[in-house]
Amino acid sequence: MNTLATQALAEGALGQALLHIERADLAAARPLLQEAVCGGVSIGSNASLYHGAPALEFVLSRAGRVNRDVQAGVDRVVAARLAAARQRHQEGLLPSLAEFDLIRGLTGLGALLLGRPGASPLLEEVLTYLVSLARPVTVDGRMLPGWWSSDNPTHEAQVSGGHGNNGIAHGIAGPLALLSLAGCRSVQVDGQRDAIQMFATWLEEFGNSYWITLDELTDGKPLPVPPLRPSWCYGDLGIARALQLAALALCDPARRQKAEDVAMAALLDSDRLGRVSDASLCHGWAGILTVATAIAVDSASPARFTTSIRRVHQRLAAGLGDLTKPGFLEGRAGAQLALEGCNRTGWTCALLLH
Repeated sequence: MNTLATQALAEGALGQALLHIERADLAAARPLLQEAVCGGVSIGSNASLYHGAPALEFVLSRAGRVNRDVQAGVDRVVAARLAAARQRHQEGLLPSLAEFDLIRGLTGLGALLLGRPGASPLLEEVLTYLVSLARPVTVDGRMLPGWWSSDNPTHEAQVSGGHGNNGIAHGIAGPLALLSLAGCRSVQVDGQRDAIQMFATWLEEFGNSYWITLDELTDGKPLPVPPLRPSWCYGDLGIARALQLAALALCDPARRQKAEDVAMAALLDSDRLGRVSDASLCHGWAGILTVATAIAVDSASPARFTTSIRRVHQRLAAGLGDLTKPGFLEGRAGAQLALEGCNRTGWTCALLLH
């Protein structure tokens, strides 16, 4: 048995257990949880919201369960990741995406800590770290955004000079969403509102691209791109939700309206929707439905989304049976969660939507 896979929230047994927990069927969830931990639980460098002890804590907390040993392991993971980020900064290096993103990094760990009851000094440290990404850095005499990464955005996309990633799964929309959600819950650290403002302004200017290259940053505008899939992980809908949350945190109705208009335009654009190729939560109809529903709930005019949400629901229902994977982000469990449309356990916190 691949113990790495079973511990994965995205595709392993932990993700599948979420569906049963949301349905309040703990009997069905229990063997999946046992499968997930049968080979041990990671608190190593690969541990994140989507893997190992943090993923286990997230899933257990959806069932109202608290395991102090698991939480202590998570705290060690967070402390180690913060220490590594500070060391990287002291050495004058750019961050990797895995340092700060939702799936592998400190944004995801912060989302987990935000869901714990009571005050959390570790959460404040994570938020302070994310605020620090708003401070520009100078590399080879050139000023770059603090979240600029020397990583290639994907295995297929090779870029020179690094890039600024915009998506909610791996880019700056993730920190923006977490800082905004924390602000809406009156969890504040120094500089938080200014960071929210800065990240939101960046995404309003550059968010129509999945990422920005050094040449585009030099020119001050992204190159023209074909219509892009408006998915949760990358694309207009995930970014629109982050911008809507920013507007709510800043009490900015004009920005909220602008974010909702971005989402509505994506939902009405047949070219962009035509690029959706499956029913999955990560980049397919399930994710689009879940994000659009969250945006509508917080909209000043929720009824404007009703027809589009119904159509996306129909597309999801039609495509669910074609998914070959069983898991959460790209498989049937996540798509079924979206189709059933219930968020009793707050499972959408793993997507930084609530």
